[in-house]
Amino acid sequence: MAAGAYASRMTIGGSEYRVGRGLATTSRALGFAVVTAAYVLAGLAAWAVVAAVPDQHPLLVTFWADLAATVVVFGVSMAVGNSSLYDAYWSVAPPVIAVAWVVWAGGLTVRQAVVLLLVLVWAVRLTANWAVSWRGLSHEDWRYVQIRGGLPRRVPWWLVSLTGIQVMPTVVVFLGMLAVWPAVTETGRSFGVLDVLAVVVTAAAIATEALADRQLYRFAADPANGGRIIDRGLWRYSRHPNYLGEIGFWWGMWLFGLAAAPGWWWTIVGPVAMVLLFTFVSVPMMDRRSIERRPAYEEHMRRVPAIVPSLVWRRPTRASSETRDDERRDPDDGQGHGGGQGL
Repeated sequence: MAAGAYASRMTIGGSEYRVGRGLATTSRALGFAVVTAAYVLAGLAAWAVVAAVPDQHPLLVTFWADLAATVVVFGVSMAVGNSSLYDAYWSVAPPVIAVAWVVWAGGLTVRQAVVLLLVLVWAVRLTANWAVSWRGLSHEDWRYVQIRGGLPRRVPWWLVSLTGIQVMPTVVVFLGMLAVWPAVTETGRSFGVLDVLAVVVTAAAIATEALADRQLYRFAADPANGGRIIDRGLWRYSRHPNYLGEIGFWWGMWLFGLAAAPGWWWTIVGPVAMVLLFTFVSVPMMDRRSIERRPAYEEHMRRVPAIVPSLVWRRPTRASSETRDDERRDPDDGQGHGGGQGL
């Protein structure tokens, strides 16, 4: 689809949906200014919630503040007609929450410092990856456009965007952050073997996601790869190695929480929620789109596991060399949160 057409309207199934409204044709720089303003307002809303309920447990206060910030971002996204305004929230909120919890706990232990460092590295890399791939208010993640185009007329888009595209990922990420709470507030146990394992898992996960994104970007940018499915590097062993890295990061956070306070083992709901989100929402959406565009992708699916690599790798067939169009044209769409990080 031509960029100009995308900038003003998106047509799906004969119905037109505005994307970006009047701001869709503005510069990328102005688009970033709008996103920045939205997130500053979201931060102020979160701070207002914290100030309004100082006597509640910090976890509960954080949850309400997180929801308030999400609603503000949602409001701005509706004002500019682009739900992708929320995409960066997946990686912007966690470091803010982690720092706030460390400040609340007071002091700075080895575990707190390590967890903060890893969260910041993960967040900066993922947010930078979003910023580099984001094309401005003219671009809305294809998944959102697809969902909107398939809605029954009686179902309001604002409700789906609020609950499914914005609040749901916020809740999932908050569940993932539950393990970070004991990791940065429970200081009774010294840094030990389980912490070392957590460092290894988390660092490996961040590296895996970064390498997968880099390999996909290079593959997509090379004209020589036109007509091919990416099946090299990490993508040789997993159809979505970036998702594998993202999931691994949250398991690493859980290990830190377990090392700090074994009684908080139940925070495993966080990484489990991540597994469910990527397995039953993100992967199926990506795979369906690939099959629709290139039927040969079905053979690729039979050969290459969705997320976790198999111990046995099968040599690609000639059919698998056809293009995975969504990855070649839109490498940001293959990210782990959420371009489109929430999905």
